[in-house]
Amino acid sequence: METSLNSDTRQFMIMNFTASKSSSLEKLDYFLSKNITKYENGRNFDFGPQNQRIVSCLSPYITHRVLSEYDIIKKVISMNTSKNSEKFVQEIFWRIYWRGWLETHSEVWTDFVKETVSLDCEENYNRAVNGETKIDFFNSWVKELKNENYLHNHTRMWFASIWIFTLKLPWQLGAAFFLKHLLDGDSASNTLSWRWVAGLHTKGKNYLAKKWNIEKFSNIAVKNIRLNETAKPLFNNKTYPFKLPECITNAYNKNKILLIFDNELNNSNPKINFSDYKQIFLLILDNSKRQIELDCKVLQFKRSLQLDFQERLKNSKIINHPFLENICKSTDEIDVLYPFIGENYDYLNKLKKSFGTNFNIIYNEQDLYCWKFANKGYFNFKKNSDTILNQIG
Repeated sequence: METSLNSDTRQFMIMNFTASKSSSLEKLDYFLSKNITKYENGRNFDFGPQNQRIVSCLSPYITHRVLSEYDIIKKVISMNTSKNSEKFVQEIFWRIYWRGWLETHSEVWTDFVKETVSLDCEENYNRAVNGETKIDFFNSWVKELKNENYLHNHTRMWFASIWIFTLKLPWQLGAAFFLKHLLDGDSASNTLSWRWVAGLHTKGKNYLAKKWNIEKFSNIAVKNIRLNETAKPLFNNKTYPFKLPECITNAYNKNKILLIFDNELNNSNPKINFSDYKQIFLLILDNSKRQIELDCKVLQFKRSLQLDFQERLKNSKIINHPFLENICKSTDEIDVLYPFIGENYDYLNKLKKSFGTNFNIIYNEQDLYCWKFANKGYFNFKKNSDTILNQIG
């Protein structure tokens, strides 16, 4: 399968996550023109960080909404036949589904954070996160995660399965480890994917990493290593009922202040005229305000994306926590682009409790439409894909 690659092709093949809107659009265009027809048959192969030939590597931009899922889907469909693009569109739908499922079962996030901070990090955990286990290829994945701040999706599944069932470590600590180091760390897709591997999302059905599967889809030879290929799924008898978010007004009051967090850096929301605002504040939570800390390279990536956003939107300004908290003391109401269930939303609630500020949440109408279908499993969500596609145009 080796081919001769010129330097232009290789720069897109190698994971080069330049933190800018223009870079994300170049990556998307390259993927649609070169690799989308190969995606369905090649997406499960991982030959290492310098050989990501088939996958799009767009997830760090989607997580921060530099590229929205809906804009990607529309562009994919406009450029490709459904036969060529169906599998990739389905993967984008998975991200929409994960986000919608967490929004409508928000207590899952609350429980995950509580359980994570209460767990003790034992010796086996320290060996795992330092890449010092007896499983050489797992240790390599740990180093790759820390160095590249990215892992191929199939490798993430193998990693999580080995973490939970072979190393017998708490899934919550594994999910937090991913959140810390991944550029595309996302409260919904990351937390729920770990729960899915563990067998907690689809109750009674877990994902098991198996020797034949790893060897087929990578350049790894699994020698003298016994993986737990027969483990039973984890069990939790707590249920999480479906509940749509409250107070969905999608109001837009054209206040003087608009607050935007790092995971909604899209300045093309049709609901808003950004130029109406005299002040647009951009905020990233530093680790002092987070319940699960992030790697410094992840925080720097977020900061660079905000700087790029600031260049595109001249009436925006990057601020810090003390500045916002002083604003809250003297301002009754602030418009906020909805930051989704996760650390940013938790921080908003703390500010509201401390200062009594009314945060006028502005939702994305496409999100609201999709979330009502995230009441069961993904395949039930998928049944409504045609309806969703018609709604998003």
